[in-house]
Amino acid sequence: MDQTDSQPKTVLGTLIDRKDRSKYVCFTQRRAGGLSVGLSNGEDVWKADVSEESLSQMKKSFSLKSTEDYALKLKGACRSGSAFVSLQEDGAVLHLDSEPADLNVSLSKLTDLEGRSELKDLLFKMADSLTQLDAAGATPTSSPIKSLQKKGTGFEPRKQQSSGPTVAVRKRLPGDSIINPGTRRKRAATGVDFDDGDAA
Repeated sequence: MDQTDSQPKTVLGTLIDRKDRSKYVCFTQRRAGGLSVGLSNGEDVWKADVSEESLSQMKKSFSLKSTEDYALKLKGACRSGSAFVSLQEDGAVLHLDSEPADLNVSLSKLTDLEGRSELKDLLFKMADSLTQLDAAGATPTSSPIKSLQKKGTGFEPRKQQSSGPTVAVRKRLPGDSIINPGTRRKRAATGVDFDDGDAA
């Protein structure tokens, strides 16, 4: 088994291609002898292995103390929106806009089989992270005030439960009586015309 696969991936954030505004997920993975940087648009995957030698040169040139510092620079650029992606014929380039060009990363496109494997690992890593966040949010607080707020005081009015089927409210038609629903308003009496009776 490849030693890289045993190391967990870290999702840094989402990036865009400034030409067509398409989105990419950027992730890193520690490996023996360096760091892997990856990009995916959900279909294809691009990846680059940054060797310890390259990292050492970057540390000297840009006053980075460790590999984690480089990963933090990548993460900061992704989260701030200054990082972006540009696609090329056979690969992609991850640009760190506010940083020197030497910190940019050129990535190669993986084969379909390798890409599917990377996406599968990435998907489960993200699912695990969400599960851990949910579990952390569900832990009870030690504060008595917060626990009281969650439980409630018991003085809230109870919600009335409907015991029977709900009755459909009939829409009032024009001419229906408001006071006595179901009956129609009667027209005012016009009186009796006596002339018709005399003529007979």
